[in-house]
Formats: sequence, C-alpha cells, structure tokens
Amino acid sequence: LTMYNSEGERLSTRRFARMPERGKVSLKLSLKAALGDLVSQRPDLTLVKVADGARDNWTFLSGDLPDGVEVLDFYHAVEHLTRALASAYGESSPEFHHMHKRLRHKLRDSADGVEQVIRSLRYLAKKHPRSKSIHTELAYFRKNRARMRYAAVAAENLPIGSGAIEAACKTLASTRMKRSGMRWGHEGGQAVLTLRSRQQSGEFDLTWKLLHRDRVGSVHIHQQAA
Repeated sequence: LTMYNSEGERLSTRRFARMPERGKVSLKLSLKAALGDLVSQRPDLTLVKVADGARDNWTFLSGDLPDGVEVLDFYHAVEHLTRALASAYGESSPEFHHMHKRLRHKLRDSADGVEQVIRSLRYLAKKHPRSKSIHTELAYFRKNRARMRYAAVAAENLPIGSGAIEAACKTLASTRMKRSGMRWGHEGGQAVLTLRSRQQSGEFDLTWKLLHRDRVGSVHIHQQAA
C-alpha cells in the first residue's frame, strides 16, 4: 500500500506478507482493513489499483475495494506483447526488435496505444492463423484494454507499474525465505514474514512494543526456606 505525492514520487510503502493460503484470504483482509483506515482519514486521495491480469486479483480489487483507477501493470502487459511478437517474428530477429520497441512505446505513450497494439496483433493473428500464442495474447489485450490507458494515467502522475510489489516479493520474501535448504512450516514462516513486513514498512518498533506488552511476563523466583 504505497503513498505518492502529486508529482508521482513515492513517499512510503506499507508491506504485507502471508504464507501461501487458498484464495489469499488473510492478505486480502489485511489490505482491505488498512486501506479502509486510510480512506476514512483521507477521503480526498485518489486510489489507484495496480495488478497483473490474474482474474482473482481483479475480482478482489474491483469488487471488494472502494472505487478507483484500475491499471494493469505496464511491465506485465509488455511481457504479453513480447510473447505475441516472438511467435510472429522470432525473438532474435530484427523485425521483432523493431516492432517490439515501436509497439511498447505506442502502448505507453499514445492516447490510443492499446488500440494500436490490438490492431497490430489482429493483423498478425490473420497472417499466422495457426499461432495459438498470438491469438491468446490478442484476447488478453482485448480483455484488459480498459486498464491499459497508460498515457492518460501517467499524465496525472499516477503509477502505471507495480514495481513496489515486485520489489517486496524479492526483498521481503524470496531473499529471506528461499535460501538453500530452507523449509518452513506455516506458523514459523508467517512469524518471520510478519516481522519482516513490519520492519520494511517502518513499523518494527511499534510492533515490538506490542509483542513485548502481550507476550512478556514477569518471572518470580521463590526463595527456598533454609
């Protein structure tokens, strides 16, 4: 949960981390509660929801959170563009590099960038009717076109990428939890992730005070009679 200023510069990020669970229920509840507190204090803020194209993400972001600007992470969109163009031209070909650069910039900087990408992929789908990859990626852009208005979003100094999320995946979880030979139970892993997320969110001292209050007790030494 990241705060930006009016110029689009990141001010702070509050991070959440949960051990694997079906439907990411605990993570969603934590994010929803934190966002609710923030919105109640600052209803004037613009909410931007950024994620990849996974259906479960958008079911939650669109259905369970307050209204806001919805953006499909630009870098995930580029990955899908790469797959389609690689299928058509071959990833090492000059044609691939030319079209990839051209369409990537169109997608990000043009007001109708996603429509230009869709037209280009539609042409390639007709030219390569047996390519499942091109047809799959064309359907992906069509399905998510409303969340790919990158030029308009960037013009308002709003984020178009989920870099803060990707960074958390690496620095919060992967570098600590996936070292050689490591195995984690659910409770032990969650304890590490909770403390690590609090530390990276600038909330470690407060969290430690709460733990100290709730979990530290007094020890009384009984003197034995002589």
